[in-house]
Amino acid sequence: MIIRSAELETVCGITSRLPEHLLPEIAFAGKSNVGKSSLINTLVNRKALARTSSQPGKTQTINFYNINQAMYLVDLPGYGFAKVPDSEREKWGKMIERYLHQSRQLKAVFLLVDIRHKPSGNDKTMYDWMVYQGFQPIIIATKLDKLKKSQAAKSIQEVKNGLGLKAHDILIPFSAETRQGRDEIWQLMDELVGWTEPEKTQKGNV
Repeated sequence: MIIRSAELETVCGITSRLPEHLLPEIAFAGKSNVGKSSLINTLVNRKALARTSSQPGKTQTINFYNINQAMYLVDLPGYGFAKVPDSEREKWGKMIERYLHQSRQLKAVFLLVDIRHKPSGNDKTMYDWMVYQGFQPIIIATKLDKLKKSQAAKSIQEVKNGLGLKAHDILIPFSAETRQGRDEIWQLMDELVGWTEPEKTQKGNV
């Protein structure tokens, strides 16, 4: 998809009513500080559309980004942040669950994990819960640039084993620094939402 417009359209808090969209939605889930904001910025060729922070737990809302008036990228709150009270984490969890259950336009959920580490208990719990709910999460292994090339294959296998992925499950290694994986993710999202570029602009695709 050629990015012509990208804007933060709707921000939903714990008590907010979820928007009822007619456009397809792609959601991104992952633990705090795994790189969801950096991924979204890379996908839409913006430096600061989604605010990044070195402080885990920064995203406490569900953020809906309108892309080309054609689809939404949905940034879900990060989970597993230890410094947040249990009551607050529970509220975030219920907010995520409410969105995944109620969205009528949700086409897929991408689950982000840090490729440098074996999946955490929270990662495994989130993956298993999504599968139980009928989703087939697409895994994005972030921060690929932090590894040596010789380490990548082993780390990818550890992620697959840690989550218990099956042969048909999709895992895409990704780096916001090098942009590796960006085109693969977009190709997959285009297929999921049924997007094709107008003939006049296909040659200039990015």
